[in-house]
Amino acid sequence: MVHTCIEEPTFVIERRGGPLLVSIPHLGTTIPDDLRHLYTEEALTVADTDWHLDRLYSFAKAMDATVLRAKVSRYVIDLNRPTNGDSLYPGLVTTTLCPAETFRGEPVYAGVSPPDAAEVERRVRAYWRPYHDALKQELQRLRASHANVLLWEAHSIASVLPRLFSGKLPSFNFGTADGQSCARAVIEGALDAVRATNESWVLNGRFKGGFITRRYGAPGDGIHAIQLEMCQSLYMDEAPPFGWRDDLAQIAIPTVQAAVQGALDRLARLPQSGTMELSRS
Repeated sequence: MVHTCIEEPTFVIERRGGPLLVSIPHLGTTIPDDLRHLYTEEALTVADTDWHLDRLYSFAKAMDATVLRAKVSRYVIDLNRPTNGDSLYPGLVTTTLCPAETFRGEPVYAGVSPPDAAEVERRVRAYWRPYHDALKQELQRLRASHANVLLWEAHSIASVLPRLFSGKLPSFNFGTADGQSCARAVIEGALDAVRATNESWVLNGRFKGGFITRRYGAPGDGIHAIQLEMCQSLYMDEAPPFGWRDDLAQIAIPTVQAAVQGALDRLARLPQSGTMELSRS
């Protein structure tokens, strides 16, 4: 089993040899010291973090999976948004590349304007680009050894956010860009695991997969991307200080692990795909 841990200023890679890459782009809580004075006290709590997902997905090591974890908060720059600023969900409220508001509509910046174009570009170079370069390099490395690889985009969110969606979100929200980022057989393997529980789920509902799923999912080239946006109420307290709930997590983790394994089992049955080539954009 290959295992190399690489820590960079903006991300950490646990590099292994299996056909699974778990990407956690919203795990980061760091707001650099030279920016902290710009943020509101509320924003400095980084409430919209995908809390504890490194702990929840700790089973990935036993799956020989590579794990890529962000260190910088999404309030600095959202690694799961395109750099051109295009909305992933036209007509719906959503967050932007450099968010000016929290999920609940509170201002991120304290009496100052959101970053201008020059500052956004600086953040792209300093934080966004390194994560995506690492992601592409890992996909290329794994694809060189495997006929097909699975990119699993790990996300979590508060289960009730009226500004973003009505009512309570289903427990498990799978996204495959309306079927474009993943072979149907692979996502069915993940869904079968959730169907075996009493938890609610949806495929390509409110969350269809962010930029990473849509950009890197290329089934014809051997990369199958699935985003799982799961309710944080399944494994943690959704109110500050956002504590881990072991009593809940020990129920949720086996379902998530079974979903990942189900997708991998179906992946292994697919025929070999074409040659993969990723551009820099």
